[in-house]
Amino acid sequence: MANYTAENNLNVYPAAITRRIYKYNTMAKKADQEVEVLESRAAQSIPNVSPSLEGFDWKGLGKGEDIYTKEDRTKMETEYSDTVNSVSENTVVLGEVVLKTKREVVINIGYKSEGIISISEFRYNPELKAGDQVDVYVESKENKVGQLSLSHHKARALTAWNRVNSALENDEIIKGYVKCRTKGGLIVDVFGIEAFLPGSQIDVKPIRDYDVYVAKTMEFKVVKINHEFKNVVVSHKALIEAELEQQKKEIISKLEKGQVLEGTVKNITSYGVFIDLGGVDGLIHITDLSWGRINHPEEIVKLDQKLNVVILDFDNDKKRIALGLKQLQSHPWDQLSTELKVGDKVNGKVVVLADYGAFVEIAAGVEGLIHVSEMSWSQHLRSAQDFLKVGDTVEAEVLTLNREERKMSLGIKQLNEDPWQKVETKFPLGSKHSATIRNFTNFGIFVEMQEGIDGLIHISDLSWSKKIKHPSEFAKLGDKIDVVVLEIDKENRKLSLGHKQLEENPWDVFETLFTMDSVHSGTIIDLQDKGAIVSMTYGVEAFAPKAHLVKEDGSTAKAEETLDFKVIEFSKEAKKIVVSHTRVYKEESAEEKKDRKSDAPAAKAAAKPKKAATKETSTSNQEKSTLGDLDVLSNLRDAMDKAEKNK
Repeated sequence: MANYTAENNLNVYPAAITRRIYKYNTMAKKADQEVEVLESRAAQSIPNVSPSLEGFDWKGLGKGEDIYTKEDRTKMETEYSDTVNSVSENTVVLGEVVLKTKREVVINIGYKSEGIISISEFRYNPELKAGDQVDVYVESKENKVGQLSLSHHKARALTAWNRVNSALENDEIIKGYVKCRTKGGLIVDVFGIEAFLPGSQIDVKPIRDYDVYVAKTMEFKVVKINHEFKNVVVSHKALIEAELEQQKKEIISKLEKGQVLEGTVKNITSYGVFIDLGGVDGLIHITDLSWGRINHPEEIVKLDQKLNVVILDFDNDKKRIALGLKQLQSHPWDQLSTELKVGDKVNGKVVVLADYGAFVEIAAGVEGLIHVSEMSWSQHLRSAQDFLKVGDTVEAEVLTLNREERKMSLGIKQLNEDPWQKVETKFPLGSKHSATIRNFTNFGIFVEMQEGIDGLIHISDLSWSKKIKHPSEFAKLGDKIDVVVLEIDKENRKLSLGHKQLEENPWDVFETLFTMDSVHSGTIIDLQDKGAIVSMTYGVEAFAPKAHLVKEDGSTAKAEETLDFKVIEFSKEAKKIVVSHTRVYKEESAEEKKDRKSDAPAAKAAAKPKKAATKETSTSNQEKSTLGDLDVLSNLRDAMDKAEKNK
């Protein structure tokens, strides 16, 4: 019988043909062996040879004739079946590796033929060799091509969960094959199950490149199993943590505050740097890296850099170690020149800005604060961002210096002359200037004369004749306004200003016009409970008591009505005029004079500011022509004085 050498033809024949060659060779060898045994026994007359073989018709062999009796055939089939294992489909059996190639593994399970399994199912075990025992799953005793169909992957899957649970319970070390990388870690083949290896469990050191572990066989410990979702989590880090834990205990037991150790930069974060001290990690907070201000630790250290650190503190229970780097250097304040004193000028860089001021670094680790009030002589509220920005190089004057508390205050406005030093020269009493309105209060208007010099216009100094409820009625923020300097308080840095003083006091003229019992035309612009407000000539407002609004026909005067009024009271100091329409056509009796005197307080109280809209509509033309041109009043007064002299 022909004997094909499968190993010599693996590279020539396809896989299907190769499997058939194995099958035929195996069957041929077994048949030849059986024939040789039978012939040997017959020739040597072995006692245990069946008596039925005596007289065996060897000549009839191969002629298609049944040379065995029925009994002999049954007996021989029984003897043959005893040499072959009984195999059931869909079961797991133990097989032996017969041959291993680059693509396939031949497995013998004691059946009439061997099975062939892809080498990929054994990639977790690269050390597999001929003679090794492996579990296989019998899928089919004979597939479409007549081959025994086996699967090692399915056999592992059926037993994997039991083995994985056993490994977790017994804290067993197992082997696994790293298949690929995934988000946050790696996928590992363990007993045919895909387990997850988190990136944090690969090693005690942070791993930056997971790809270097792909396609490697490593040892692991099972750390977590989720039976509901069939998830398994493994750890390689756990294998070395026990040893490291012992090392940590030994290192921590020898730690002392102030001790200087050498370490390696293990990880850099925004808040600090983790240092490996030889199995124990410590943290250098960002504030302990440098005496100066830094934005990120990467400005000072790099990964894997070796450096000396000092132990600041540690916690035996939580095993947290606080380290310092800047403490190995002397404090910059100790190196600050002893000649530096208050009043000296220094140069520095703005490192931090806040609403209340700016921190300026004049040397590494030495900072001074420029308060926003020391940035400008102006008293107006502003933020530091209006004057400086981070990174600016500025010159400042040292205002205070405390070496013990390591504090320093600086100022930049001091580099310019204080405008209040020469305020009397630039803004003498009685001088007229233009100022900018900066703020309103109930009692007046604050204006800025120049940068650093402010003044107040009291509400009573805004207008001679116009009654103002609130200064915002008179002007707007940012407007320019002409003022006169009334008073200077240099010590308290205050200026009293006036606006109405730019004009002549019209009441000096009104005193000569609205004499007692003189009659003038007026318009009622507002009716009140106790009387009415009457707009007189030249925009003057007078008060008419209610009893003096009765007309000659007995009716009462109404709003917007224009009538003749007689002046019955005039007060220059109180800027008050009381008039009567009734007195125009009716003589005043002694009793009415008495009543008028008693009504004077009520008239004074009633003479209050009127509705702006009514007043403006009825007297706007008069105000514009009179208050805007005081020369008319002056000329009028001169004319009256001249007429008096002529009389």
